[in-house]
Amino acid sequence: MQIRKLRAIVLASAFTISLSSSYALAQDGPKQDVKAAGTDTKNAAKDTGHAVSTGTKKTYNGTKTAADKTATGTEKVYHKTADGTKTAADKTADGTKTVGKDIGHGTKVAAKDTAHGTEKVGDKIAGKPTPQ
Repeated sequence: MQIRKLRAIVLASAFTISLSSSYALAQDGPKQDVKAAGTDTKNAAKDTGHAVSTGTKKTYNGTKTAADKTATGTEKVYHKTADGTKTAADKTADGTKTVGKDIGHGTKVAAKDTAHGTEKVGDKIAGKPTPQ
């Protein structure tokens, strides 16, 4: 019977030790889980912050590049417009001079022809013969 008693004591001791150690482990588990969850949250917030920072920098650089290209394009258009306006003004001035010369020449020719025609009419009225 002593073996049975010894067996019961050993079994009870093993059971008690097992329960106490599992209780100790169970106490450590939730605390460690909360700590791990806090660390995971902190790491996720850091990663999100880095991603937002990177996206913001890329957006800023893209916007800056677009603004620079727009300014350059606007400047090119300004210069081309100024050059085109100057060319048009020069051509208009040249055309006006040419037209003025042509009008002056045409007026001179018309005046001579009118004078010559008037002279012919005057000769006819006076009875002079027409030269051939």
